[in-house]
Amino acid sequence: MVLNYIWIGFFVIAFVVALVKLIFFGDTSVFPEIMNGTFENAKLGFELSLGLTGVMTLWLGIMKIGEKGGAINYLSRGISPLFNKLFPDIPKNHPVHGSMVMNIAANMLGLDNAATPLGLKAMKELQEINPEKSKASNPMIMFLVLNTSGLTIIPISVMVYRAQMGAADPSDIFLPILLSTFVSTLIGIVAVSLFQKINLFCKEVLLYLGGLTLLITGVIYGFTLMSSEKLGVVSSVSANIILFGIIIVFILLAVKRKINVYDAFIEGAKEGFKVAIKIIPYLVAILVAIGVFRASGAMDVIIEGLRWVFTVFGSTEFVDALPVAFMKPLSGSGARGLMVDAMSTYGVDSFVGRLACTFQGATDTTFYIIAVYFGSVKIKNTRYAVTAGLLADIAGIIAAIFIAYLFF
Repeated sequence: MVLNYIWIGFFVIAFVVALVKLIFFGDTSVFPEIMNGTFENAKLGFELSLGLTGVMTLWLGIMKIGEKGGAINYLSRGISPLFNKLFPDIPKNHPVHGSMVMNIAANMLGLDNAATPLGLKAMKELQEINPEKSKASNPMIMFLVLNTSGLTIIPISVMVYRAQMGAADPSDIFLPILLSTFVSTLIGIVAVSLFQKINLFCKEVLLYLGGLTLLITGVIYGFTLMSSEKLGVVSSVSANIILFGIIIVFILLAVKRKINVYDAFIEGAKEGFKVAIKIIPYLVAILVAIGVFRASGAMDVIIEGLRWVFTVFGSTEFVDALPVAFMKPLSGSGARGLMVDAMSTYGVDSFVGRLACTFQGATDTTFYIIAVYFGSVKIKNTRYAVTAGLLADIAGIIAAIFIAYLFF
């Protein structure tokens, strides 16, 4: 329901802003730009879906091997003490625990192409145990917010862009991004827990979250000892070694159980193809709405309004990076373009350039994820998923601003 109002709001606000620009400022190009935006984003949504088809086919095939080989069951048992507390409505040791762990791990390693199909598989499994098929369940919302908060240990893509644009130290945004995204994830978990009345002050949750905090601290310490060149190489190589190692383990466990690995892969791959085709309408819908909102100039109006507000408080330096923060929940590629534009305009090593990179890594594409994940299982009533997801985004954005002032 919330997503329905937001989608309508994108179009209505865009129309009003465009009408004002036409009538009062004589901007005759605004409506043609809006219509061009609808066609371009509809095409983009379809192309993204086609591109996702291959990735979905691959990774759901791999997951089927892991499922039949018992690897997913092992993962489920290992994480079940924490997940039994965060997802109390899921039966204990349910296979969906393994799918969720794989998705979250891929997100933490910055491997978006792997994370999406794994997340869609988890949503399908969550839908199977959902008593109301058109309404988002509590576990779905918690899982979705864990995705939208965008916890990333290794922000490979951001560091690559900084290196390509000649940054003196491409990895200097590593710690700010890690801290910001950790805050975003923590607030996301707390927000959903308050909605669902989940007790986070139990030994299982404190033990796992404490362990994750120690892991992140260890990664931070280890990476600070490396040069920027070595850090980029180690980050990229380690993430992909871990991912490929998981594939090998899945295959070997399946062989041990005398599973026909090839047939298992094909079985899962067929499911991946069906899911990828199913999400096309949802992806096109959200991308067209975002494109209309951007092309009308509504985003620019919001940014300039915020600049005026913060001028009263005497600090506007961070406002120039805010377009990235506002665009990230709407469009990953749009935010990436704005990040590159900020680095080009203000300098790759400027405060604005670095803050834009921190915003890019602090959260994830909330509306995109909600549209695609819920659309894949035909959920119409998303309940408070958007609210909790945006709370996590806002926390990540605020944390990024304070941390950027602290570091830069």
